[in-house]
Order: sequence, then structure tokens, then C-alpha cells
Amino acid sequence: MNGLRAVVVCLVLACAAVVPPAVSSAVPAPVPVPVARSWSVLPVPAAAPPVTVSDLAARGPGEAWATGYEHAADGLRPLLYRWDGAAWSRDATFPGAGEPGRLGKVRFVGEETWIFHNRAGAGEILRRSAGGWSAVPLPQTLWTYQDFTAVPGAAWVVGEDDTGLKVLHYDGSGWTAQSVPDGVHFLLGITARTATDVWAWGDTGTGTAVLRGDGTAWRDAKVPLPPNSNVHTILLEPSGRVTITGSQYTEGVARTYLMTRNGPAWRTTYPPLGGDTYAGAVVRGPDGALWLPVRSDRAFQSKYARVDGADGTRTAFSYGLRRTNAIDVAPRALAKAGKSLLSFGTVEIYGSKPNLMSERLGG
Repeated sequence: MNGLRAVVVCLVLACAAVVPPAVSSAVPAPVPVPVARSWSVLPVPAAAPPVTVSDLAARGPGEAWATGYEHAADGLRPLLYRWDGAAWSRDATFPGAGEPGRLGKVRFVGEETWIFHNRAGAGEILRRSAGGWSAVPLPQTLWTYQDFTAVPGAAWVVGEDDTGLKVLHYDGSGWTAQSVPDGVHFLLGITARTATDVWAWGDTGTGTAVLRGDGTAWRDAKVPLPPNSNVHTILLEPSGRVTITGSQYTEGVARTYLMTRNGPAWRTTYPPLGGDTYAGAVVRGPDGALWLPVRSDRAFQSKYARVDGADGTRTAFSYGLRRTNAIDVAPRALAKAGKSLLSFGTVEIYGSKPNLMSERLGG
């Protein structure tokens, strides 16, 4: 009898082991958005530290340009680097490469590459074609050059001189000065989708405003920005979608906002990026999500945020590779290069000043 009881107990235990547990009626916890952690380090020829990075733009997987300036013994010197799909190299063949100055935004205009150049205080646009480099000088020297953009058929430079705000427009043959609506004190940035669809942002007597131009005249775009906010950048996409990033200040505390318009209405969200995040380097990645560098909580690794979803709250973070003895890894710009993301910025190794760094995700 005892033997039979032992057999029955064993059979019950065996059945319990193979019977699946009862299905729970509880709602499962949200699954974090997966982020590929396959960043690779791309060597960059060193410059004279400390180095400042201005911009990064890619035409495709085999061509990207990064700009900035280095601190040489006799002052600031312009920096230009080219990515050929395999490696970064320094380009010093453009006009004024060995003179004091700095480089700014990069834009692709047809088959050409256009770059803003502050050449010892005078502004010009560098143009690279199949025949090499040439320069288009501005019609006047400004005290400050805030921003530059270019598309086929048009280019703009915004800045200030002793008379105030200046918006200089180039139509391919010459320059004209354009007027902005009354009350606009200065412009901080400008970007364009086409020669007849250009956007700018800046300061007015009542706060930050977004302007929109048709190539000839400017008007208030009537964007319902959050109260007490500024604008970091405006991302214009070929589909017609518009994305605005900035910071909103509430009782002295800043939080990053993201506004999107993919139709007639604007939608504002607040991704959890940290209050001190500057979202000026946001790009649309090859995966369709928005990517931007953020302040890292690890001194030896870069950190990037991936923002996805209609509500802008599906945010995940991705880290670059560990760097030996690094005390600050700071990517400053991102660009979509085919099926990969390129980053360009600075890294500070213990005992030295910040120099150049680059990383790639995918590709």
C-alpha cells in the first residue's frame, strides 16, 4: 500500500510540472523600447585643443562633413573634416583654411556642398563642386553671424550689425536684405525646406517667436509655443512634417519640449530627457525615430536618446563605447548617413584638453 501511495504522489508531481500556470488577468508592464547598442568608435585626426564642433551633415553613407574650429597659438582656426564611408580625414584645401576664422553650418545644394565661413570677421559661403572650392562673399560684414542655411536656388544668413537685425538673402546671382515683422529683435536660427519655404526663430518683445518666409516676405508663423520657452531648432522634413525642440521654464526649472506638426495641428510633448538637455542636434534616424545626444551620467561614455511614438514619451537611451581615462565624452552633432547614424563631438581624456571624437551606430 505504501508503495502504491508513493507511485500516485510521483504521478501528481509530474503532472503539475508540465501543466502551464493559470493565465493572469493583470495588465503586463510596459516593455522598454529596445535600442541597439552597437556604436563603434571612428578615429578622427586630432586638432589643436580645445576644439569646438559646429555642425555635421551627411549626403549619404559615403559622404559627410563636420565643421568647427580649433584654438591655435595665434587664435581660432577653421576645422573641416570629411567622411568617405570608411574614415575621417581633414580637408585644408578650402580658401582661408590657414587663416583665422571658424566654420559653421553645412548644407547640400544639388551636387554641391555649401558651408558658412567666418573668415577673420568677414562672412562668406564656401562652395565645393566637382571643380573644387570657391567662395561667395557676403555683401557686408556683420558684428555677429547667428546662422546660415541654403537650398537649391536660395541661401540666407542671419546676424546683426550696428543698425540691428540683418537677414541677407542670396538668390544665386546676388544678395538682398529682407525685412522681418515689427517687434522681432534678433534671430537665433534659420532653416529651409525649399527656396519658398523657410523658417526662422528668435526673440520678440513678448517672448520667442517662429517666423515663416516664402522666399521674399516674412510673417509670424503663429506657432503655439509653450509659455516661457525658447527654441533650440526646427527640423523640416521632405514629407511636410515639422518638428520643433526647445526648453520651457517653470519656476526656474527647465524641461525639454518637442512640438510636431504632421498636418494642420501642433502637438506638444515633454520627453524625459533631463532638464538641462539642449535638443539642437536632433535628427530623424534611419529607424524613423528622433535621435539626439544628451548629457551622459557616465563620464567615460557618450549617451544618446531615441524618442519614438506619437506622444513623444517612448524614450530609450543608448551608450557609446567605454573610453579609457575619459572624463567627458560629448557628442555635439548627429547625422543620418544611409542606414547608420554618425555622431561628431569632443572627448576629454584625463590630463589633456578636449579633442575630436566620432561614433557610428549601424552601417
